[in-house]
Amino acid sequence: MEDNMKIKPINECPVPKGLLLVIGGKENRGEEPEKEVQKDNPERLEILKTFIKLTGKNAPVIEVISTASSLPDELFKEYNKAFTELGAKEVNQIHHENRDNALKESESCIERIKKADGIFFTGGDQLKLTTIYGGTPLLFELKIRYIRDGALIAGTSAGAMALSTPMIYAGNEDVQQISGEIKITTGLEFLKDVCIDTHFVDRGRFVRMAQVIATNPACVGLGIEEDTALIVRNGLEAEVIGSGVVVVIDGQQIKSSNILNHGEYASVSIKGLQVDLLSRGDKYVIPQTNPPHI
Repeated sequence: MEDNMKIKPINECPVPKGLLLVIGGKENRGEEPEKEVQKDNPERLEILKTFIKLTGKNAPVIEVISTASSLPDELFKEYNKAFTELGAKEVNQIHHENRDNALKESESCIERIKKADGIFFTGGDQLKLTTIYGGTPLLFELKIRYIRDGALIAGTSAGAMALSTPMIYAGNEDVQQISGEIKITTGLEFLKDVCIDTHFVDRGRFVRMAQVIATNPACVGLGIEEDTALIVRNGLEAEVIGSGVVVVIDGQQIKSSNILNHGEYASVSIKGLQVDLLSRGDKYVIPQTNPPHI
C-alpha cells in the first residue's frame, strides 16, 4: 500500500463536546403566559433558566445574536432582562444587517465568541442567518467552540431552524399541501440530516415538514412546539423540556409519495411516515443513516 493511503484524515467527524438548546419559539421570558398565545407553563422562565444552567457557570457571559430579527434592539432588551435576572454576569448583542458588515467585524466578534459561555440565536428570518453567516470566520469559530470547547449554542424559532440542515425558508400553511412548494436550503449545520421546524403545532406545520422528509428520507424531522425545547448532547442525544410537545417525523419507511410531481400543483401524498410525539422528560437519539465522510 502506498504511503499516502495510510494517512489518517485530519478532519474526522468528532463527537461535539458542546450542547445545543433548540427552542420552538415563544419561550417564557418572564411574563405571565397569555393562554391564547403562549403555553401555560407553571415554571416561569423554564427554558431560559435551563440555558443559563447548561453553561455550567454561576455567572456566565452570554452573546445574543439578533441578526435574524427585524426588531433586534427591542428583542435584545427582553433577553438581556431575563438573562440578567437569571444570573448572567454579562449579556452582549451581536447584530448584522448584511454580510459585508459581518465580514468586516469578524475579528472583534470572534474575540467575543471565544469568551462567551453561551451563544443565543433569536427568532426572525432564518434565511438572514444563513446568507449573512454562511462560510464566515464567525460561523467557523462558533462551530469550533461547539465541537472542541464544549460551548452551548441555543436558538429559538428562526434561530432554531437555522441550526439544522436541511433548513426550511419558505412555504406556509397556504401552500404546504402542494407538492414542491416548500423551499429548503442548507442551514448552519450544527445538526446534519435533521430538519427543525418551530411553532409546530400552533401554526399547523406538519404537512410542510412531511414534504421535506419525503424529498430525502435519510433526514429526520423534529417539529418543536412553542415554549418547548430539545437539549442535544453529543450531537445526537436529545431530551425534551418545556410545556409542549416535539413531533418526530421519520421517513425511512416511506413506501411511496408524489413528491416528484412538483410543478403540477398536485396535493402531496406520502405513505409510510412514522410519527412519534415526545413531551417533557422524553429522550430521543437522532438516527445516523448517512455515515460521515470527507
